[in-house]
Amino acid sequence: MFDGPFDVFALIIAIIAILIAIKASSQAAELRRRFSALEERVYAQQRPVQPPPPLPAYVQAEAPATATTEPPPLAPEAETAPPPLVTEEPRPLAASQGADAPPPLPGRAPDSREPGFEEQLGTRWVVWIGGLALALGGFFMVRYSIEAGLLGPGVRVFLGGLFAAALLGAGEWTRRKESISAIAALPIANIPAIFTAAGTAVAFATIYAAYALYGFLVPATAFVLLGIVAMCTLAAALLHGPALAGLGVVGAFVTPVLVSSGKPDYWALYIYLAVVTAASFGLARIRLWRWLAVTTIAFAVLWIFPGLDASELQVAPHAFHAVAGFVLAALVVVCGFMFGPSIEDGEIEPISSGSLGAYLFGAMLIVLSSAHADLALIAFTLLVGATLLVAWRAPAATGALGAAAATVFIVFAEWAVRANPDMLVLPGGAMSGIGPSAIDGSVTLHLVTAAIFAAGFGIAGFLAQGRSNSAIIPVVWSATSVATPIAILVALYARIAHLDRSIPFAILAVLLAAGFGAATEALSRRETRPGTMISTALYATGTLGALALALTFALEKGWLTIALALMSLGTAWISLQRPIPFLRWLAAIFAGLVTARIAYDPRIVGDAVGTTPIFNWLLWGYGLPAASFWGASVFLRRRADDPPLRMVETAAILFTALLAFMEIRHFATGGDMISPPSLLEFALQVCITLAMAIGLERLRLRSHSIVHDIGAIVLTAIGGLISVFGLLILENPLIWRIDVGGALFNLLLLGYALPAVLMLLLSYAVVGARGKAYANTIAGGALVFALAYVTLEIRRFYHGPILSSGPTTGAEQYTYSIGWLTFGVVLLGVGILVNSERARLASAAVIALTILKAFVIDMSTLTGVYRALSFMCLGIVLVAIGWLYQRILFRRQVAPPPAPQTGS
Repeated sequence: MFDGPFDVFALIIAIIAILIAIKASSQAAELRRRFSALEERVYAQQRPVQPPPPLPAYVQAEAPATATTEPPPLAPEAETAPPPLVTEEPRPLAASQGADAPPPLPGRAPDSREPGFEEQLGTRWVVWIGGLALALGGFFMVRYSIEAGLLGPGVRVFLGGLFAAALLGAGEWTRRKESISAIAALPIANIPAIFTAAGTAVAFATIYAAYALYGFLVPATAFVLLGIVAMCTLAAALLHGPALAGLGVVGAFVTPVLVSSGKPDYWALYIYLAVVTAASFGLARIRLWRWLAVTTIAFAVLWIFPGLDASELQVAPHAFHAVAGFVLAALVVVCGFMFGPSIEDGEIEPISSGSLGAYLFGAMLIVLSSAHADLALIAFTLLVGATLLVAWRAPAATGALGAAAATVFIVFAEWAVRANPDMLVLPGGAMSGIGPSAIDGSVTLHLVTAAIFAAGFGIAGFLAQGRSNSAIIPVVWSATSVATPIAILVALYARIAHLDRSIPFAILAVLLAAGFGAATEALSRRETRPGTMISTALYATGTLGALALALTFALEKGWLTIALALMSLGTAWISLQRPIPFLRWLAAIFAGLVTARIAYDPRIVGDAVGTTPIFNWLLWGYGLPAASFWGASVFLRRRADDPPLRMVETAAILFTALLAFMEIRHFATGGDMISPPSLLEFALQVCITLAMAIGLERLRLRSHSIVHDIGAIVLTAIGGLISVFGLLILENPLIWRIDVGGALFNLLLLGYALPAVLMLLLSYAVVGARGKAYANTIAGGALVFALAYVTLEIRRFYHGPILSSGPTTGAEQYTYSIGWLTFGVVLLGVGILVNSERARLASAAVIALTILKAFVIDMSTLTGVYRALSFMCLGIVLVAIGWLYQRILFRRQVAPPPAPQTGS
């Protein structure tokens, strides 16, 4: 009886065949409708008095091409549906028709309308379902014979093969029958292709059953037979269209899965796959089936994975598979190279580039899985070098340069993060020299390979400038020419120098910068060609990057942050000299990298920040990037106000604020950056934040920058939140036991008086530029903090440095009233002197609060002389205030009496 896997395999093969045939038939039907429309126009233009041409035009259009013309390229715009098969010939003209006979009337043009549901059901779906039924019928008939005990295993296999041969013969007979038929072409399902697809499916299943179920075939024989069926299926696709091509390529690549053994022979597997790949690529090239080439590449790359996770990886056959596939793709698939299709000059074709990139990816996997074995690394190096050669000769494969650069970086980056023996590294940095060790050969090979890659990409990228009329091609060359050497240098530095100081690597970075600088100078002197300006800018940026790396290698680890920030400044300056939009974005990208760097480690250098206030690593790690970003924003603003400028301005504000906050935290905690916050830290943060908000408010009036505008609002909001939650709640000395210090110069002056002054200045800075409510809210905050300072200073006078201890006496309560009243009078005097309505209103608010305190608190808590004095002073002050308002502020002018009238 058939096993479950056999049934599933049979069903899958049959369904795949039918589905692929559906797609091919739909494409053929579309082409036939187009030919029908063309034929209708031809008949409409003919005149009855003219004799018919010897051969109708539409037949000539359907006749197979015999001229050896170069097929169109595998470019996207050149892709069309596969040409229709010639299934019938035109009806021959009557030989007995004489010259005097009247010319025949033109026949009725075929109907070009869209087929209806009934027509689709009768001409397409019935045939497709019939093909599926034929394949399944053969399987089920054999299964029935097994269940009934009618046939033995040998007879079953023989009948299965006989049924497959019958289906294949029926497909060929119907194909030839249609080719000599005089029936006009109809948009029907491709019956010959479906017969042949069903036959190949049954052939696959029969051979697999003979091997897996009955043991009639040894693995090698079954492997060969299944491969022959797959290859014959691919060959039949030349006659029957893409349906069989899809079935053949799937069957060919699935065959090794079906025929397996306990000890796989990878050499046999990959030699077989090389033959299958060559046949599939050849068929795709002849028929220009892009989908077949892509499918073949996908299956070939998937076959690299088996055996990669084995403890004893067989590097040689895996490397052969990657190299063979790469060579076949370069010879047949890449447009404009060797036997590949032609393509327009200067165009990067996705399939050409992607095919090479796929095999480079496979070679990279082999290198990583083999722990950088010598043979795997050598094969990978050869493929990368071949990529440069193919891209040099065929611009359509230029996109593969990006894949080559990416895989090179991944290989060396993975090698850099592996466990590194200490014997390769000196305590200070550079490699100590290679000695007689088992791993020294690998290090030497990696260094030689790195030098080859850096020189190959760098030199080829520079020499490729000016060779193409397309701008994108030299830009891709220059980008990989700059990025690859820098990436390799960083990876080697991380592997060998452990990211510590290394003067040899700094020297290498300087030499690399000199090379990029020379390339920049040489390109700037050439005549303008497509892409030259962008390539020149990339080499100039590479010069700055290499110099920044030199600083990083020669100095401490924290200088990497500074180096990246300086690259942003340098790129912005270069954008002034050469106004290329890409450079502006590059400056913004560097700013983003620095921001990501400090997000990873806000202390820049970890625990080595230092304990010296202000002059520590935070000053250099945040201050220099902030200054660089401010300078870069000035350079960028001279050209335009665009997103790159706003990104750099945002980074400038961010790093300025972070510099202030981190330095304040370092100062307040004595260098312990993880300590809880304190009143001193909150007070300094509020003062600095408000001061920066005032500066941005002034700056935005001149720059009209939306970043400065939003930054001022954000800083104001941050200052307000820290003021409310930090100073008034979390670190309020009235609530918590906090030592505020001396009698006058103490934390109260820093935490409440100075913020009140800064809030007042900020409120005046936004008057007229922002809403009235916004300014009044800030002014209200200034009044609250000023009154809080007066209150806390009185509390400090009675209770000493710890304000939260001890009872409140009557004298203290009376002093509060006198202090508040005095503060209100001072505000009123200021408002009168400077004619400020805001100050007078603030005075009224303070005096109203004093009145409320007098009637609610003083009346119930004060006794004796303090109660009397409190109300007496309050009354005197209120009367004096009323007199001031009547006599000074709102004095009414008394109109002089009218002069007496004298008689005339």
